[in-house]
Amino acid sequence: MAADDPREAASSGPSRAAGMRLPGGAPRWTWPLSRYARPLRRFDPPAQRWLAGHRGVDLAADPGEEVRAAGPGRAGVAERIAGRGVVTVVHAGGLRTTYLPVRALVRPGEVVEAGQVIGVIEDGAAHCPVSCLHWGLLSDGGVPSDRSRSSGRLYLDPLLLFGQGQVRLLPRWPVGGP
Repeated sequence: MAADDPREAASSGPSRAAGMRLPGGAPRWTWPLSRYARPLRRFDPPAQRWLAGHRGVDLAADPGEEVRAAGPGRAGVAERIAGRGVVTVVHAGGLRTTYLPVRALVRPGEVVEAGQVIGVIEDGAAHCPVSCLHWGLLSDGGVPSDRSRSSGRLYLDPLLLFGQGQVRLLPRWPVGGP
């Protein structure tokens, strides 16, 4: 494994054996592909929630490659949206992982285990210059002033599940705003 391979960080010792534990997070997170893929594009949320940004991580992946659930949960969305296959997995504590473009092999409501194959990468390079998996992480909680928050959701860097990724310190506002 490469030195910066998140799978190594998630299993290298007792203090990091579970990856990063987010509030309500699963006890163990797994890589969403069967092999490590260096990110083609990293998480880069917009300055304002309505602006363009990159609310996930793009991982190089071949068409037909299996996509795995990063953690245990229940399939949320498993359908075509805006011409692309989308799968989401709802995890404990209000966390949700997203995967696209993916041809779903699960149905909404289906219980999934960490590492279970939930779909395969679709043909075409519409999102990336080459075939990729766009992998996202959302939390239904968060700080009201967070710049990556939209419609009650907080977009997070999915690499945080492995103790990597971008950590953003946010102000704590009193109830009712600053």
